[in-house]
Parts: sequence; C-alpha cells; structure tokens
Amino acid sequence: MQIRTLLAGSAMLALLGGCATGTQQGAGTQEPMAEPQTATYEGTLPCRNCAGIDLVVTLEGDEQAADEARDFALDASYREHPQNPPTEHYEGQWNVLSGTANNPEATVYELTPDGEGQVYYFLKLDSDTLELVDPQRRRFENGETLRLNRQQ
Repeated sequence: MQIRTLLAGSAMLALLGGCATGTQQGAGTQEPMAEPQTATYEGTLPCRNCAGIDLVVTLEGDEQAADEARDFALDASYREHPQNPPTEHYEGQWNVLSGTANNPEATVYELTPDGEGQVYYFLKLDSDTLELVDPQRRRFENGETLRLNRQQ
C-alpha cells in the first residue's frame, strides 16, 4: 500500500514538474509589455495681463501609437495676474497632423481636451522642442517665445 502511494506521489510530482516546465518555457517566448512613453514639455508663454503663462504639457504614447493610446495633460498657470486665476488643467487625446502652410513635411500635434476647452496645436521642431501654432498650422511671428522644451 505504501509503495502504491509512493508511486502515485512520484507520478503526481513528475506531472506537476512537467506543467511547471511548460509554463516557464512559454513565459520565455512572450514579449515583455512595453512601457508607455511619456514626454513632458515646459515653457512660459507671453501674456498681456500678467508676467507670463507657465505651460506644462505631458504627452503619453508616441506618434505611431493608435489614437486611443495617445493621451495628454496640459496645465496653464498665470504669473502675477491681477485676478489671480486658478491653474487651468485639461486632459484629452492628441493626434499627429502632417504639414504646415510652409512645410508639408512638418509634424504638428493637435491636443483636443475632453469636454470643454481650447484645442492646442504644437509644431514639433525637434524631439526636444514644441512651438505653439495657430489652428491653420501657421507659425506666429514671435514663435521663439511660444516654445516648450522637453524635460528630462
């Protein structure tokens, strides 16, 4: 009787050992989950009634990602504004648009907030610099004052 129990136990261990080995082999062939890409850009835009508008834009996802995989957050804080408004915060999705009025090869990011809020357009000057442009994707004369720089 004890030999049968020992044989049954050994068979069960061998069976479980085979299952564990199969699971480990399968796990080695799966691709690791990709970390979502996040880029944060900051800058201070000119303001008529204050010392400047501090803008922080965080983009999640990348240009090749599906539309639903690209999210953004935008915070705008007014420096020394006479009415001292609260920081504006917007979230939504961003899209990649091709071309501007002067450069058909340019890349423009369109940030569309959920609910109410202004749609923002940023020309990608390089991987570290975005510049605010108008809805027709035209650059402003004072474009260098409308730039956001990528934070590390």
